[in-house]
Amino acid sequence: MHRTSRILRWLFALVALAAALCARAQVASPHAIEIPSWFAESFLDFRDDVRDAARDGKRLMIYFGQDGCPYCKALMTVNFAQPDIVELTRRRFVAIALNIWGDREVTWVDGRRTSEKELARALRVQFTPTLLFLDEKGAIVLRLNGYSPPGSFRVALEYAGLPGTPRESFTDYLARRVREPGPGGPAAGAPPVDVARLLAGGNPVLVVYEYDGCRDCEALRREGFTRPEVRDLLARFTVVSLDLAGARRIVLPGGRETDERAWARELQVVYAPTLLFLDRDGREAFRSEGYLKPFHLASTLDYVASGAWREEPSFQRYIQKRAAAQRAAGSRIDLWE
Repeated sequence: MHRTSRILRWLFALVALAAALCARAQVASPHAIEIPSWFAESFLDFRDDVRDAARDGKRLMIYFGQDGCPYCKALMTVNFAQPDIVELTRRRFVAIALNIWGDREVTWVDGRRTSEKELARALRVQFTPTLLFLDEKGAIVLRLNGYSPPGSFRVALEYAGLPGTPRESFTDYLARRVREPGPGGPAAGAPPVDVARLLAGGNPVLVVYEYDGCRDCEALRREGFTRPEVRDLLARFTVVSLDLAGARRIVLPGGRETDERAWARELQVVYAPTLLFLDRDGREAFRSEGYLKPFHLASTLDYVASGAWREEPSFQRYIQKRAAAQRAAGSRIDLWE
């Protein structure tokens, strides 16, 4: 009888231990957006994950998402429906999913223990999806803030998967991959851009980094900039278009001179189109560097134009409040229109 009791206690202990381990594993945090089955199950100690990935000749890809995010859904159902993207991702990376509002305990590469949502806040995750690519030592070699459609996403995967530490910035790598502007390109014959003079107009400055032949840039102008609400918001900015691969001269506040491509490198531009917002002192107030549908484009412009970015540091919370207010006023909100 005594022996049976000891066996039962031992079995209960094993069950409790298994339950505790499962509670820490990734599968314990359900996602409304289905994550591909080849994403890794992890105990979320990223020191171990980095070492395990490096042992297998891979790097770590950390995905930050949230329920109800249409851009996260596009990443999973569009990008990860492309066989070549899946093959490249699985061959070069170990993929782990986090929820920006999640409560699971994680241990970051520096040994800091925190929750998913606190880690997202510490890493200043403002858009979903956000992807971090970590090298064999746990350093972030590339960060994608927002959704990148398959074409630009492939380029990012190729760069982040390069063996060793890449010697050139991703901005330069991307500029080499895009088509160089021809005689009729956006910078052809254009005068220098004097940022201080733009700021003197009194409005915040919106710098749009794009390049000739950029399909995502064309979609932004065709589907986003033509909307009445977006046009009204754009009127509150001084807008200038710069070429990611261009050589147009830029005069920065204080008189320092550079050019379009060099400034893009300095700003670490990783996507086109990137929307870079400057405050009245010429400092970066906010940026958007992912594919945006009209509602999020308008929200981004309003976030800066209204000054809300000064009071509400979380763009995600600002979007939620803005959508709730518009719905309460009787407006129909579709995040993917």
